[in-house]
Amino acid sequence: MITVLSILLGAALLAVVGVLMTGVVVFARGGEANRRWANRLMNLRVAVQAVVVLLLGALMLAHKF
Repeated sequence: MITVLSILLGAALLAVVGVLMTGVVVFARGGEANRRWANRLMNLRVAVQAVVVLLLGALMLAHKF
């Protein structure tokens, strides 16, 4: 169980970095792409970070028991 949670946590952390880097690139390019994608990418990043927090909590609980 702990191994599975650790792998999922690692994948979710990589997803956060990927969404963040995509957002930085879109922001740097500006223009229409920025207007279209900036808010969506920010919302996606927040959602993925929430998943990371939940997985981290579950991993901490798994270590406790």
